[in-house]
Order: sequence, then C-alpha cells, then structure tokens
Amino acid sequence: MNTKIMTDSASDLSNEHYNELDIEMVPLTVHLDEKEYKDVTDINPKTVYDAMREGKSPKTSQVSPETFKAIFTSYAKKNQPLVYIAFSSGLSGTYQTAKMMETEVKDEYPDAVLHVIDTKCASIGCGLIVMHAARLAKDGATADDISESVSHQAAYMEHIFTVDDLEYLLRGGRVSKTAAFVGTLLKIKPILHVEDGKLIPLEKIRGSKKLFPRMLEIMEERGTDFENQTIGISHCDDIERAEELAAMIKEKFKPKEVIIEMVGSVIGAHAGPGTIALFFLNNTDK
Repeated sequence: MNTKIMTDSASDLSNEHYNELDIEMVPLTVHLDEKEYKDVTDINPKTVYDAMREGKSPKTSQVSPETFKAIFTSYAKKNQPLVYIAFSSGLSGTYQTAKMMETEVKDEYPDAVLHVIDTKCASIGCGLIVMHAARLAKDGATADDISESVSHQAAYMEHIFTVDDLEYLLRGGRVSKTAAFVGTLLKIKPILHVEDGKLIPLEKIRGSKKLFPRMLEIMEERGTDFENQTIGISHCDDIERAEELAAMIKEKFKPKEVIIEMVGSVIGAHAGPGTIALFFLNNTDK
C-alpha cells in the first residue's frame, strides 16, 4: 500500500493539486465576525482580504488534537503509511499538536507507520515540498525515504516576500508602531524571509519600482539550478503583480515551471492583502 501524503491548509495548494496528487488536507480555522470557518473548505480567502480592507481583524487557530488523532488512527487501523508535512512550528502550534497525537496513536498502534515533519516552511514553500512528496509516494517510495527527502528540501527552501501595508504586520506584532508609521510615510516596502521557521525582516526598499528587481537579485544570490526547479509564487489577492513577478522570473532564470497560488485565509489573515511571496530552493543536490 502506497504511502499517503497529508498536509494542512497553510501549504496554500489548490484543490486541483490535492486531487491530482491524492493529497489529504486538514484545515486550520479562521475566525471572522464572531464565526468560525475551516480554511479553504468553508471560506474563500478573498472574503478575508475584503474584510481586512474594511478594517476587520480576522483571527486564526490551529488544528485540534481530536482531528489529528482521528485521522492518524484511521490510517493506523488500515496499516497504511502516512506522512504529515506540517506548516512551520515557528508560526503555528499545529505541528506540536500533531506530534503529541502521533505519540498517542503509536502507543495504541505500535506498528503504525506514521511520520510528522516540521517543514519550518509556509505557504507555497511548504506546498512545493508537499507536491514533491506526493509524486514520490505515487512512484512507490517508502515513508522513510519520503521523510528524508522532505526534510532535505525543507532545509533548503527559501521564502522571500513583501507586504503591501505594514499595518497588518503591526497588528500581528511584527513591527513597532513607529516603524509602521515611518514606513508608510516614506513608502517603505519591507522584504522579509523565513529563518528557522520564523519571519525575519531582511531589507527595506524605498518605493515599489525597486521591489521586484531587488527580490530577483536576492533570488539570484541565494538560489541555484533554476532551470530544473519549480518556482512558487503566492499572493494575497493580487494576481496581476504575481503574474508580473512570474514573467520577470521566467525571462531572467528560465525555470522549469512557475506555480502561482493565492495565499489562503490563515496566512493571509496575518500578512494582509497585497502580500507577494517567492519560493525557491538554494540547494538541489539531492
């Protein structure tokens, strides 16, 4: 029996990817207007972005222990190997909850083949790894081999992104009130990345015209072997700028493929409308 690949909604893959590659997805939760919604399944990300533009502040919560235990137990009972590829532990408690439930299920089913992996990645950075794992699973790779390959890719996945409005990072405690105020006045556009699973400011760019060229410079400095890579771009309800960035990447680096997806409600609730993120590997040796 082939290994089943599972991820959470923070991987920001489309339903087409889940269906085509036979990936199981478990949703995180979005709280908006005093109601709870399951990310992807119950709410459209655009609804969240429109609400944020109106000044609302959606909240998010992780997957429940009960949900993980039920899913893990179902695979243990039928003796099917399962690899759960999780959203960064530096951004959510979802991974830690899954690890606790992995232990509980293995206590009850000692022979269960169950792996829970902290990618320390987010959005399509995680999604690209999930797709890679699903293709390995379809080719009959073992859960151990998939886990090893996933861990390798996760360690070398670069996240380079920018936000359109510092106010959303301010609400999430990512920048100070003074920095957000000054940044807005000076039309500062921050470039951030992910380091050890956490969001880290990288540079401040004055004016939006310099933003994408600088992101490509960073990509060239950090990346490698783009011709044999699938590059990921995700956006918070700004497909035009995402496509503009994709065209620049295709012209400069000639990658094997560029995937563009909308950022889901969970990550989008913290990043805000207009966020653009770029994902690529800085090591493709394995």
